[in-house]
Amino acid sequence: MGAGYEKENQDSPADGKLHSIEAERQDQGPPKAPSQVLPHQTRNCYSWMSRGASGSTHTVRFLALAGTGVHGGWQHQMTRWMCSHECSFQPAQFLLLVGVPVASALLLVQCLRWHCPRWLLGAFWKLDNQEEPVSHPIPLPENESPRQCPPATLPEMAAFYQELHTPTQGQTVVRQLMHKLLVFSAREVDHRGGCLMLRDMGISLLIPPGAVAVGRQERVSLILVWDLLDAPSLSRAQGLVSPVVACGPHGASFLQPCTLTFKHCAQQPRHARTYSSNTTLLDAKVWRPLGQPGAHTSRDECRIRLSHFSLYTCVLEAPAGREARKWLQLAVFCSPLVPGQSHLQLRIYFLNNTPCALQWAMANEQPHGGRLRGPCQLFDFTGARGDQCLKLKYISEGWENVDESSCQLVPHLHIWHGKCPFRSFCFRRKAANENEDCSALTNEIIVTMHTFQDGMETKYMEILRFQASEEESWAVPPPVSQPPPCNRLPPELFEQLQMLLEPNSITGNDWRRLASHLGLCGMKIRFLSCQRSPAAAILELFEEQNGTLQELHHLMTVMERLDCASAIQSYLSGTHGGGGAQENRGLELDEKL
Repeated sequence: MGAGYEKENQDSPADGKLHSIEAERQDQGPPKAPSQVLPHQTRNCYSWMSRGASGSTHTVRFLALAGTGVHGGWQHQMTRWMCSHECSFQPAQFLLLVGVPVASALLLVQCLRWHCPRWLLGAFWKLDNQEEPVSHPIPLPENESPRQCPPATLPEMAAFYQELHTPTQGQTVVRQLMHKLLVFSAREVDHRGGCLMLRDMGISLLIPPGAVAVGRQERVSLILVWDLLDAPSLSRAQGLVSPVVACGPHGASFLQPCTLTFKHCAQQPRHARTYSSNTTLLDAKVWRPLGQPGAHTSRDECRIRLSHFSLYTCVLEAPAGREARKWLQLAVFCSPLVPGQSHLQLRIYFLNNTPCALQWAMANEQPHGGRLRGPCQLFDFTGARGDQCLKLKYISEGWENVDESSCQLVPHLHIWHGKCPFRSFCFRRKAANENEDCSALTNEIIVTMHTFQDGMETKYMEILRFQASEEESWAVPPPVSQPPPCNRLPPELFEQLQMLLEPNSITGNDWRRLASHLGLCGMKIRFLSCQRSPAAAILELFEEQNGTLQELHHLMTVMERLDCASAIQSYLSGTHGGGGAQENRGLELDEKL
């Protein structure tokens, strides 16, 4: 029988083998004892091993034999046949025993990568060349360290929001609440509407008439966030060009859209994009773009029509292949120079050209007794360039530089991301010789510095000059009564006159002629020529002098700028026809604020 089976296994197909085995089983008769039948576990084991090694043919053969019971001789032959085949299939069995667990482990790892947070996987391994979908965190300035604030309790949060929304009677309050430096103002409004302004910050919130239902009063607040950690996380191609402003209460909505206005410093307004974070002040911020770039920006303002209250800011995003640029203001601060003082420190701030950025620097200097020295100087900062260099070029006789180096660097991203960095130089008086009196030389100090972006020294730089003396009056001037509010030109007429007066004329009959009529000398005119828009600066000066539209029309006629005179006359005719000329001239809370 063994020989017959081996012959059939070599010469016959699978079906023929099965029939041959069945015929032999009939010749042998029924099994003699139950012990001759393969146990159930053995049948399963043989069936699984045969299926994994050589397909389904041997499995069917083993099940046919085991299901009917086989004589001991047949069982011995089959066992010997299985052992021979089992030895021949050792590599395949090894692959099954090892490959299945390995494949399962790899599948589990892939599922973990898809569904688990990255910080959990980072505890076990770090994949090479793995790119994060979110931007890298922004490095902080050297003088700023990350804060670990304890979690706020519910009573603390309630007191925080209650103080923010308590009416301030028209005052602008600067206060540190819950580890955040905030500037805010709050008031109650009814169906007549109202306006909130942060003084000297260039930020306002207008609630139009009809925004609140008749018979109701709503408390609203306008908040400037001076906490630099609340700004959005930006990439290298993005630059922060405005403050972070919050309107409260968070999520409040009105019957009419409100208008939020704040300043930005982007050179190209069409590249500036507003962002919103629909979170409270104490929650983690989630910044998302609000509309397309340029949708809410004008020459130097962001104006957003709000459907509900939240947090807002403005980010500069230049398209691919274009350079993004913004205006900086360079502010020099120092403490008073007094007789007998041996050291003097200068601090130069690199700030966004917005009113609130300068106010932040002044508030930061107040505890140290530092005061602003001279007007701020504008700087054209490019996002694609390198770090900012500040180089000391000249010190007056009798003084020397204490620092080892005369050149300091400001990291590019600290300025580009609006971190308000500063650099300082420390000077000391030189020791006088026995036969030399240096008191006359050291009672004043004159310093000259150059600042430029790395690699641009020969193409573009700004010169900073500082001078201080002991004879200067550093005392705080006595408080004076506030001047009456100045007349404001209508925004559309302001922009039209600016476009007409901005281009330089060969005859000088442009903004420079208007500056001469307003009493400015040559040095002041040259200073205004360095401004971003000299024509806008002259028109703002005319507003501060409380000039009327009739007076401006007369000046344009004397200057023979009939185009500007015609624009003013057209506006006057239109407003007189509507009966609102006096109202427009005396409007104190104009949208231009």
